[in-house]
Amino acid sequence: MILELENVGKSFPHPSRNENVEVLRNLQLQVNQGETVAVIGQSGSGKSTLLSLLAGLDQPTGGALRIRGTDLAQMSEEELTRFRAENIGIIFQQFHLMSHLTALENVSLPLEIFQRAGHLERSCKALEQVRLEHRHDHFPYQLSGGECQRVAIARAVVVEPAILLADEP
Repeated sequence: MILELENVGKSFPHPSRNENVEVLRNLQLQVNQGETVAVIGQSGSGKSTLLSLLAGLDQPTGGALRIRGTDLAQMSEEELTRFRAENIGIIFQQFHLMSHLTALENVSLPLEIFQRAGHLERSCKALEQVRLEHRHDHFPYQLSGGECQRVAIARAVVVEPAILLADEP
């Protein structure tokens, strides 16, 4: 089992009332290696909240969320940061590319942070996979929106994550 949600819930304090707003309740999900899952729903239905939980960017208010058998809620912030970097690839709606870095440098950033060997070769290969090898030395402002999205995809897959999350890809 690569991903498991067991009775996961998430609530937020209401901004003007002294109560919580329940966004997710008793979510159950099991995803095996190699499976693809799409979460669809209306605007405001909790999709982005769920994505934040799956990415380890936020904690559920109830239940358990496990990736590769590891309960994310039981990890320190430092452990979670490392786990996220090694196991979770995230493609955000906004590309979040570093404007002062080239496409290649943006892609290699997650590998450099944890000093992985061969980071430049792996980053070049990831850019090849999204057909941007000829744009490796371009800065984000020199790329089209579609090209920036492909750089973000390459950055997410370069670490060979256990799970890949995409927000409106």
